[in-house]
Amino acid sequence: MAATPTSTTSTFRGPVAEHYARFRRGYPPAVVDELAGALGLDAGSRVLDVGCGTGQLTLPLAARVRAAVGVDVEADMLRLAHRAARDAGAGNVTWVLGADRDLGALAALTGAHAFDAATIGQALHWMDAPGLFAALHRLVRPGGGVAVVTNGEPQWLLDLAWSRALRGHLEHWLGRPLTARCGTDADSRRAYRDALVAAGFDRVQDLAVGYREELTFPQLVGSVYSAMSPETLPTGDARTTFEHGLRAALGDRETFAEDVRVSLLVGRSGSP
Repeated sequence: MAATPTSTTSTFRGPVAEHYARFRRGYPPAVVDELAGALGLDAGSRVLDVGCGTGQLTLPLAARVRAAVGVDVEADMLRLAHRAARDAGAGNVTWVLGADRDLGALAALTGAHAFDAATIGQALHWMDAPGLFAALHRLVRPGGGVAVVTNGEPQWLLDLAWSRALRGHLEHWLGRPLTARCGTDADSRRAYRDALVAAGFDRVQDLAVGYREELTFPQLVGSVYSAMSPETLPTGDARTTFEHGLRAALGDRETFAEDVRVSLLVGRSGSP
């Protein structure tokens, strides 16, 4: 799960989950390579992906390890993740319905130190980071690691002409300013680092991988819809009005390019 321009209480269910599965950006191989190297993953590793959404990170990790577990609070997201795993032939993934606060129950089931590594994407801004990292310290083996992965900033908060036009249209549509960076800002990253160290992951490194993404107008619209709540997602005539207004705001541009910076905050616990 990731940033939303709608509500801090929004959920990712129904048509929003469908848009998420289809349009939410994934992770290029170079990002997965860097992440696997930083976490020391190999074909025998066991990985836990918290806030896994529809599997954008879980599945490429699963292709490199022995087993992966994806945890998410939304049943619709997990249904679509299961479908994506089936389509990819990934038979080594288990999907678990639960929130970050439920990881203690998972530890009771798997036992302590059952995983070699854990990952959390931009869903972290919905969670209690200190409590989550403390729970992961019990779940991840000594010498294992935890990675906080930020796959770029919200598309409506970039210093680009098309992004400013997108933000203006969204703010007009929603009737409020959009300023929250949903865990991608420097202050949040420092807070996550401090919380990792406090939980016992005392070897923390900041890594970054860049890639260029170019979206068509339908892809940009789908990506925006993937970040809306079901209550504010435009449907029917409202959807037509929203898209016509956005097309007018963006002008005659055919594609929308962004240099995406993926931040990897990787903490490792003490040696085995």
